[in-house]
Amino acid sequence: MNPKMSLRTKIHVALLSGGISSERDVSLKSGQQVYDALDQTKYDITCYDPKTDLPLILRDAGQIDIALIILHGPYGEDGTIQGFLDLIGIPYQGSGVLGSALSMNKMASKNAYLQAGLCCPRSIMLEKAQPYSVDECVVELGLPIVVKPVEGGSSIGMSIPRTSLELKTAIDTAFEYDHEILLETYIQGTELTCGAIGNSTRLETLPIIEIVPNKKYQFFDYEAKYTTGATDEICPARISEKIAEKVRDYTIRAHKALFLKGYSRSDFILKNEDIYILETNTIPGMTANSLLPLSARTAGISFSALLDKLIELGIEEASLKKSN
Repeated sequence: MNPKMSLRTKIHVALLSGGISSERDVSLKSGQQVYDALDQTKYDITCYDPKTDLPLILRDAGQIDIALIILHGPYGEDGTIQGFLDLIGIPYQGSGVLGSALSMNKMASKNAYLQAGLCCPRSIMLEKAQPYSVDECVVELGLPIVVKPVEGGSSIGMSIPRTSLELKTAIDTAFEYDHEILLETYIQGTELTCGAIGNSTRLETLPIIEIVPNKKYQFFDYEAKYTTGATDEICPARISEKIAEKVRDYTIRAHKALFLKGYSRSDFILKNEDIYILETNTIPGMTANSLLPLSARTAGISFSALLDKLIELGIEEASLKKSN
């Protein structure tokens, strides 16, 4: 138990949302819904926007029992804010600097997946300052090709070009969001996502979700993710128990391979009986349309109870660090 908490009847939570990434708006929406769902009989909640409030967090550090980081993209999911909180002694939910940084970088996480024996789409990484050949990319990966920034989320800057001309445009667009981008072989299949929650001794998976975007969307892009009714999110997914067990196994292996803590959500493509891991989210979205709360709800865990669990795990992890 944090000695600060023993003197008060409520846990003082610092709710961090907003930030400076391209996913700021999603973060603010998530933050508001988290605030509304937190049980205010248990928690005193102070909201901070890291875009403007880092000095206030530093000022208040001695009174904060735990931070809930509801930030997305660079400076939120990449270990930056986690390192800041570590320096000033504030516990937080979820992964630390190492796991956050590994997961945020799609190339680094892909290397970790492969070392763990997981299947990934074939890929090429391009750097903005280095020359490349569109024709060579097409020969290597075929068409269509998935193009996305190496660091980023919510499918911002991502596209699936189907011709060489479209590929050049897609590469230029992705470079607007990152100086490194990833090109991957496009795999036509069923999109699945699965959450993991728990500590190192008891890590469990949540029900698997099948994602079916409306036919007007080429893929599960930003609009399909955050527009109510744009996507069917079927939970539990319509897959065999054999496939489900493999997805659950991949989810746990990915979580461990990336040195993650507390919780995560991994995304997959199922083609026939082959499962390809795409990426792992260390701070999944927390809006009304978000996937992790849906999966938890299917398991009988309310949004409020899910947040209680994340706070409990964050405090537990901080206690383990102190004991070492």
